[in-house]
This record gives sequence, C-alpha cells and structure tokens, in this order.
Amino acid sequence: MYDKITQKDVDRIKKEIEYRKVVVRKEALEDVKEARAHGDLSENFEYKAAKQFKNQNESRIRYLERMIKTAQIISEESADNEVGVNDRVTIYYPEDDEEETVKIVTTVRSNSLKGRIGIDSPLGKALLHHQVEDRVSVKVNDDYTYDVIIKNIEKLEDKGEDELRKY
Repeated sequence: MYDKITQKDVDRIKKEIEYRKVVVRKEALEDVKEARAHGDLSENFEYKAAKQFKNQNESRIRYLERMIKTAQIISEESADNEVGVNDRVTIYYPEDDEEETVKIVTTVRSNSLKGRIGIDSPLGKALLHHQVEDRVSVKVNDDYTYDVIIKNIEKLEDKGEDELRKY
C-alpha cells in the first residue's frame, strides 16, 4: 500500500531531508567526535547518546526518502460542496449524540490526538467526497461499523502548519 501525499507534502519532506543532511548530520557527527574525545567509550554515556542521535537522524532521512519514492501523489482539489484533503469537517455521532470537528489530511500529517485524520484511516476514507447532511458509514473492521452525519465542511488551504508524522 502506498501512502497518498500531495505535492506540498513532497516539498516539505524534501525540505526536511535537506535540513537533516546539511545541518543535523553535521551537528550529529560533531557530537560523536566530541564525545569520543572524552576517552573510554565503553562507559561514555555522551558517546552512546551522540551515536544514537546520529543513527536516528540517518534513519529518518532513509524513511523520508523511501516515503517520496513509494508515495502516490494526489491532488488537493475537491468540489466546494464535498469533503477533500485539508478540509475541516464537523461530524455528528448519532449513537453518542456528540459532535466533533476534525481536519482531513494526508497520511504523513495525520495525528488523531490533534484532530488531524488521515485520508487512509477508516473515518478519513468514509468522509472523502461526501457532502453536508450525508450519513456516512465508517467501517472500522469486518465486525464494527458506525455512522456519522456531516454537519459542516470548511475549506482550508494547506499552509504547511501540520508537522509531518514521525514514523
């Protein structure tokens, strides 16, 4: 399965890769050199921490590069009256008599704790391309489905404020 990302996501990912290669990599190597200079490496916590940070940075670079290579680029465009990427959507849960407002985003920017729901999540998939007052069934798995009603759709522009998911 490919992650679905927008061209703006690709641009943000490339910017982070460049920053990590030019700035963070240099700092990490300096930290390792400095910690190594402190002597006995077997009990040198600073050295171990510096190596771990360096390795995490390299791992993040590989992850981001792989993301770009394997992702499917999608359009941010959607009709004015339907749910699309970057829209803020107010939904009503009839079963619980509660409302919630979420932002529909690409997978690399999803973070349910911050109200950002990925387009590949059950809720995100269900909401995409539906309109206000539509009753939508959200299939979580083969055994559980629930309904929501779309109450409002607010069109937003992706201004690059949503941080990229870590992994």
